[in-house]
Amino acid sequence: MKKEIAAVVFFIKRLIKKAEKLEMEKVEHFVERLTVALQEKYRGHWYPDNPSKGQAFRCIRVNRFQGEDSELLRACHESRVHYRDLGLPRELTLWVDPGEVCCRYGERNLAFTVASFSGDDEDDKENVTKKVTSAVEKVTSDYHSGSSSDEDSSNREAQPTPPSPTFNPVTR
Repeated sequence: MKKEIAAVVFFIKRLIKKAEKLEMEKVEHFVERLTVALQEKYRGHWYPDNPSKGQAFRCIRVNRFQGEDSELLRACHESRVHYRDLGLPRELTLWVDPGEVCCRYGERNLAFTVASFSGDDEDDKENVTKKVTSAVEKVTSDYHSGSSSDEDSSNREAQPTPPSPTFNPVTR
């Protein structure tokens, strides 16, 4: 669970830094609080033998219908950061599952793998850094251009990395 939470927090941190709306000290405090919030939320809802079990519960989702994610809001409140200053896309879904973190930005775009874990800690660390960097570029290249599901179906789509067979996003 720790590796997956670290990967999702690293991904969100990179998005926040790319938006350039917060001082680094505030970003660091926010990600510390987010890490704690996610660890507390996922405790008891983590099933390595059945990664899709509890997937909807572990989903971090922001869109025009759900608004802000409760764990992101909690971390904002505890770190005294305004949610709007995070600079996150208007529509973002992250699935945090045992062995894998996947993302979809925009409701019409395809999901892609942000990080996956093989069990070799050294390989995982290097691969996660590369994949998260690539994933941040996929998301920010589109959301800074303004595409979202609010617009027509001509949205640019990321070239997805097919998720592992255990990936089974639950639509709410």
